[in-house]
Amino acid sequence: MVAIVDKEKCTGCESCVDICPSAAITMKDDIAVVDADACVDCESCVDECPVEAIHME
Repeated sequence: MVAIVDKEKCTGCESCVDICPSAAITMKDDIAVVDADACVDCESCVDECPVEAIHME
């Protein structure tokens, strides 16, 4: 599984970037982007996102 960002919901707050233990999330055009190869499926970003823009798939 990997974290997926809903670009329509993401507000660019960067909470997920700060919480990600593997530095798999970066920002591009104020939207969170997940590097699937670096993601360790911990779901920290899912729990941290204040607008529920991230889910595991």
